[in-house]
Amino acid sequence: MDNAAIEEMFAALGPVTVKRMFGGKGIYFEGRILALEVDGDILLKADAESGPEFEAAGSSQWAYDGKGKAVKMPYWSIPEDAFDDPDEMARWVRLAYEAALRAKK
Repeated sequence: MDNAAIEEMFAALGPVTVKRMFGGKGIYFEGRILALEVDGDILLKADAESGPEFEAAGSSQWAYDGKGKAVKMPYWSIPEDAFDDPDEMARWVRLAYEAALRAKK
């Protein structure tokens, strides 16, 4: 996904910064990472508080293969409904930013 499309997706928050990392991209707002772009997919940050909301919406948690076993990361796919509804996308983006604020630096 190109940076302009990413910036549009996160417009409800304000201007985001997109940085290349690990073959993908990190998406930052006010210095905090709130999402990743991996293999063309955007994954939103979640934590113990917001993760259940992502799961209930049908999102999947990102995991990578770490020496033969899956390692779950605190990033979730965007719920399908959000792609067709800018207000819904704004809601999920805000949840990701709130999780980023709660995360330890």
